[in-house]
Amino acid sequence: MEWMRERDALIAQTLAFVQSVTGRNAGEPLPAVVPEPAPQADVPPPAFSPTAEAPQAPSSAPRPVVPGDFQREIKARVANFRAHQERFNREREEYSSATLARLRASMKDSPPPGPRK
Repeated sequence: MEWMRERDALIAQTLAFVQSVTGRNAGEPLPAVVPEPAPQADVPPPAFSPTAEAPQAPSSAPRPVVPGDFQREIKARVANFRAHQERFNREREEYSSATLARLRASMKDSPPPGPRK
């Protein structure tokens, strides 16, 4: 079956990539990382009461908006898009005006329609 060979090739490529990135073989276990315990405060935790509301984390001030590269890129793309749309609108209007002018000119140059027989 073709899909099985493609799957096996993808697995082999993935393992080779992992080995190249981590510098380990895929079968080697990851080093154990033991998180350090969080420092405990001297204040005992409040007793649980089903009627009490859950304590809320202190609200921090909203983060100020700093114009970064991402924001500048989005603004530049929006500006380019608007300019592109304006150009399309301008070209469409010019084409429409030119077509109507040619139509009016051809109507002036043509002889008036004769009586129908």
